[in-house]
Amino acid sequence: MARRRLTVFHFADIVARMRDGETRRNIQAALGVSPKTITTIRTVATLRGWLDPGATVPEAGDVDAAVREFNARKAEEQGKASPQTSLVEPYRDVVTKWAREGIDAQTIWAALVRNHSFNGSYSCVRRFVRRLVASLPDPAVRLQFPPGDMAQVDFGSGPALLDSDSGKMRKTHIFVMTLAYSRHQYAEIVWNQSVATWLRCHRNAFEFFGGVPHRVRVDNCKCAITRACRYDPQVQRSYGEFALACGFRIDPCIVETPEHKGRVESGVKYVTKSFVKSPRTLRTLGNSNQQLLEWVLGEAGNRVHGTTHEVPLRVFAEEEKAALKPLPVEGAEVAVWSTVKLHPDCHVIFDRSYYSAPYRYIGQELDLRATDSCVMLFEQAQLIAFHTRATRPGQWKTNLDHYPPEKVAYLQQTPQWCLEEALKVGEACCEFMTELLGDRVTVRLRAAQGTLRLRKRFGAKRLEAACCRALAFDRIEYRALKRILEGGLDMLPLHQGEGGQLELPFIETPRFARDIADMFRSN
Repeated sequence: MARRRLTVFHFADIVARMRDGETRRNIQAALGVSPKTITTIRTVATLRGWLDPGATVPEAGDVDAAVREFNARKAEEQGKASPQTSLVEPYRDVVTKWAREGIDAQTIWAALVRNHSFNGSYSCVRRFVRRLVASLPDPAVRLQFPPGDMAQVDFGSGPALLDSDSGKMRKTHIFVMTLAYSRHQYAEIVWNQSVATWLRCHRNAFEFFGGVPHRVRVDNCKCAITRACRYDPQVQRSYGEFALACGFRIDPCIVETPEHKGRVESGVKYVTKSFVKSPRTLRTLGNSNQQLLEWVLGEAGNRVHGTTHEVPLRVFAEEEKAALKPLPVEGAEVAVWSTVKLHPDCHVIFDRSYYSAPYRYIGQELDLRATDSCVMLFEQAQLIAFHTRATRPGQWKTNLDHYPPEKVAYLQQTPQWCLEEALKVGEACCEFMTELLGDRVTVRLRAAQGTLRLRKRFGAKRLEAACCRALAFDRIEYRALKRILEGGLDMLPLHQGEGGQLELPFIETPRFARDIADMFRSN
């Protein structure tokens, strides 16, 4: 038989059995104590006269004290050194009180020296406090919450499901929200623990309950708390905005204290054990969530809870639902905030899609707010860009006004635009442009754009004449057109100046020319 942990009541029971005449073997079999212990107690009882007929039955504490005294005397007789008593032992009560209040050993030592004339070292106090704290129990206080006051939220491990996009099995998570009073809960299987998923699951849970709790206790996950701290935790901006819209307050747990949300911790374990690990077929996300919802409203909601001994769904319907705050009239908008950087292409990247912003903010970090329908970009709380939400990964949302003017001009001046503008100049210009853009080897869009820019410098009439001359000599080049205009060749008849050379009249006798021989005559 396994040995039992002995108490003073066991000692008194052994003495009583000895008085009744039970043998050592029977006492050992009944109480599971060692023969050595029974022999020691019999010796003590005999010395004290407790086994004599008519003797007074001893109290449990008396037996314990007598056994301790006997063992100490026996150890002293055998020459065994008794353990040294700590110098702090006389102050055990006050030191225990201070240790329970969380006062450190250095402060306790200083207080003993100051108030009790303690002459021991700090190391002595430190060792005593360390042993004392290790032996002190850590009491827990079970908090009680009124109806509708609190919900607790957490993620758990979900089943592996088939991803329809990749065609592969993929890991999932289970979002669980448990109402602290009734223990009624909402659960949903999700692919990830992103901020958007976190907010969407909250909204689904509130709609499932038909109301909003006054407080929501959360762990220090990144989708809820960006900086965990005992006194000044920093709430994720998106989650804080959502809480204001819904009308609940966020109540973060202290770091590394999951027991502060024990109701949802138990709820997550219950979902995992009773739903995920139960013999059921879970294949796709939609079908699995449908089965999970039916399980929550059926088996889970109608069971007798192990702590409250009540049916969660009945307590929720009769007591807690009416205490919840009403849902927002217009519905809480799920908005995700993020910090993004504007790249040299005048776009930021969010959720694998691209959104433009004014080019003057290139290289700067911007605040991005994304809802289900739109994406907004802010620079120091000033709205600088607005786009509709992309519907697929890799999609570009571009506003041409966000580019520099010269870049926009290049994007807008397409081949069709060039042909339309050339026709406004004249038929020759349109023909020149058609042949220029019709090159079967080279894309000559920049040459076409440059041709039209000559109109601003030389005018439409001269450009039309220059195109006529270029066509006549079959010089379909931007460079040839520019040389004609700069040399004024567009002002000459087409039969003159072929090849681009302007013919000037020859002057046979210059009026003020000297004979070269005069330069070598001496005076």
